[in-house]
Order: sequence, then structure tokens, then C-alpha cells
Amino acid sequence: MSFTSRKFSTSTRPRNFSVSEQESKIHRQFRTAHAGHRPHAGLDPSRGSTGVVWCTERANEHGFQDDPSKWANLGQGAPEVDDIEGTFERPKQIDISLTGREYGPTAGIKTLRAAVARLYNEHHRQGKESQYSWENVAIVPGGRAGLIRIAAVLNNAYLGFFIPDYTAYNEMLSLFKNFSAIPSPLSEDDGYHIHPEKIAEEIARGTSVILTSNPRNPTGQVVSNPELAQIQDICRDRATLIMDEFYGGYNYTSNCDGTTVSSAANVQDVDEDDVIIVDGLTKRFRLPGWRVAWIIGPKEFIKAIGSCGSYLDGGTNVPFQEAAVSMLEPSRVLQEMKALQCHFQEKRNYVMGRLKELGFQFKHTPDSTFYIWLDLSNLPEEICDGLSFFQACLEERVIVGIFFDLNPAKRRDLFDSPCHHFVRLSYGPRWENLTLGLDAIERVIRKYSKDQKNGD
Repeated sequence: MSFTSRKFSTSTRPRNFSVSEQESKIHRQFRTAHAGHRPHAGLDPSRGSTGVVWCTERANEHGFQDDPSKWANLGQGAPEVDDIEGTFERPKQIDISLTGREYGPTAGIKTLRAAVARLYNEHHRQGKESQYSWENVAIVPGGRAGLIRIAAVLNNAYLGFFIPDYTAYNEMLSLFKNFSAIPSPLSEDDGYHIHPEKIAEEIARGTSVILTSNPRNPTGQVVSNPELAQIQDICRDRATLIMDEFYGGYNYTSNCDGTTVSSAANVQDVDEDDVIIVDGLTKRFRLPGWRVAWIIGPKEFIKAIGSCGSYLDGGTNVPFQEAAVSMLEPSRVLQEMKALQCHFQEKRNYVMGRLKELGFQFKHTPDSTFYIWLDLSNLPEEICDGLSFFQACLEERVIVGIFFDLNPAKRRDLFDSPCHHFVRLSYGPRWENLTLGLDAIERVIRKYSKDQKNGD
């Protein structure tokens, strides 16, 4: 199949495609993935190769699965799980109670639900009349499961989401038919910031549910007060606000004092404000393998979210829930967040310093998460788009993150994407992996810069 004459985009904008975009192996693989081939009558094969899985499949073709120790995975959104100075020791074994052998409640065990409520009241709602109770919390088996439960209980609605954002939203937004997903691109010029005016515009055009991560994945920026409070004021009584706050602990805006960012601080009435918060042990407690997360919101929402777990995922592992209760003691969490913020801010500064030495430019310094939204537009033509850079990095045994242009209805071609010339770089891995990955990226830059000079 020839791609030289293919119309890559339905856009009317003039676009000169590079040789890399037309002919490179990685672009060909992307275009032909699952095209026109259904080996099983009842299977939609596109469901089996999401963005993350597709990237891993390409890495495995280069030997990643055979010997991961020789690779640097800077693409996966996972923090290092090693011990960090100042953090509490993670359990190395867990006692399993008799209750832990039984089916657990699909909304989670009461003791953990109460511990989550207490944590949010202590850290975000001191002095407020309205307080969260255990009935405002549902425990779910991971963030994705939580988002799917939320999606399952939504009414017919226009759901607004922003570009770029967390890749798993893409599959969730295309899976359910009880709402219509409406994209809203953010501006690169101001760091993809979500302004209150933007929220007002979304509501004015009929959007009644808004989904976003905050702090923002993949851009590493956070919306904090007073703007966050303004956004919640605009949404109050007009729209349901779903806040993915998994990176709330990775906050570098308050001198690493342990402060976490949460919309819980601006809720007026915990049972009336339609603010639904998703967080868990995965990111800020660095326990992604436990699959313990929570949803906080009005009791009526939580009751429905707990019930739908019976037909969606069956609930969260009970022994891990029991082990998590003591981790959420508020003063313990504050010390944990202080150590976390100091450690990851140091890693951010190291990675950005190395990238600046390689010629990368930054309009904004990430103030949260453990991600850098890396602009490739100044690189040599062969590697100045996300897919080509991804492919070049694979050849040097380093993985970078792509596919943050949420496109659930597949309305938009890859080359119309506002994320076309970006990749996400994670400084979540341990120090030695960061050094290994940055050394590999340096080799990529030198190789293609040299080729460009020779071509001139």
C-alpha cells in the first residue's frame, strides 16, 4: 500500500508533510493498525491496542520485554516505588484477616472509607461546617476503574474534556453511550492552562459534566486557588465537575511544605456540590501495584458508584484495603508529602537541566506532577514529531510518552493534533533510569543533528 498520495488529513489547512511522516516505519504502523482486518467476527481489535499498549508493543519489537533492565522507560506514568528518605516504610507482608477472605463491599470497607474522609477533612476542610463522612467515599480498584464507575452512572449529557490530558480518558470516553464527549483544546502559549473563562464557555454551550486532571497530566501544570475556587463557583448548580487529583501530592508551588492541591477545599456542601474527586495510593503513595483508589463526592453519587461496582469490577482487594487504613493518618501523610515533594522537585530540576543542555526550550517550568511536556519543534526534521522521536528513542532503548491528544470518536487525523510535536517525559523512575534515558536521548539528538549537518 502506498502512502505517497494518501490524503492524511481532512483539514483544509496547508500542511507540508515531512519525508519521515510519509515514509517512516512507525508512521506506517500507526496508520495501518487494525485497518480493515477482523480475524474474529465479534472482536473490535482497536480495543486491544490502546495508546500505552501500542507503545509497549513497539518497544517489545526492539527487545524491551527480553531485557527491561537495559532500557529506560520514561513513558509510563509510574513513580519509583523504592524507599525515599523521609517517607514511611511500606509493608513487606500483610496479615490477612478472616474478613479479608470474604467478598468485600463494592463501595469498600467502612474503616478505609472513614480514613479517607478524615484525611480530607483534616487537610482541606478544617473550620468548615460541612464535613465528609465515610458515606461520601467509595473505594475502587484503581483510578481507571473509578473513572469507569463514574462514567457508568452519568446521565445523558455533554461531557467536556480538555486537550491534552490523561490517555486513558480516550477509551473511557468512547466506551459509554450515555454521554457525548466534547473536546476543548487548550492553548500552548499559556502552558495549557484551564482558565475560569474557559469553563464558563463550556457551560454556556450546554456542557453539564466536565472532566479534567488537576494537577495536569501530561503538562505538569496545576490550577490552584483562587482560580480553582472560581472554576468551582462557576460550576456550582450548573455542572458536575470530575477532578482527577492523582498528582495532588506532587505540588512544587508551596516550597515543598507537604501541601496537596485539592478541589475539596472549595466545596461548600459535601452533599450538594457536584464535585467528584478521584485519587488513591497509586501515585502520591507510590503503590501502583496495590490497585487501591477512592472517589469522594455527594452521598447520592457515591451510593450509585458503589452499587455499579457489583457489575463492573467486583470491588477492591480487602486485605490491601485493611493495610491502607493506617497509612492515611493525616500527620503521617503530611510528612510523606514533604519528603515526596523535595525528592521529585530535585529530579525535575536535574531532568530539565539536562534537556536544556541538549537544546530543548521551555516556555513554562512544570510546577506539579512528575512529567515534562517536551516540545520537539526545534529538533531536526526527521525527529520533530512525536511518533518519529518515539521511534528514534526506541532504537536507543528509551521509551517516551505519546498519544495525549484525546480523540475518542476518531474525528481528527493524527496530523491535525495539537500534540503532534510533543512527547511526555516522566521523571517518575529512579535516578539511574533517568540518567540512562537522558544519555540515550542525547545520543538521538547528536545522531540526527550530525545527519542534518552532513545533508547540508
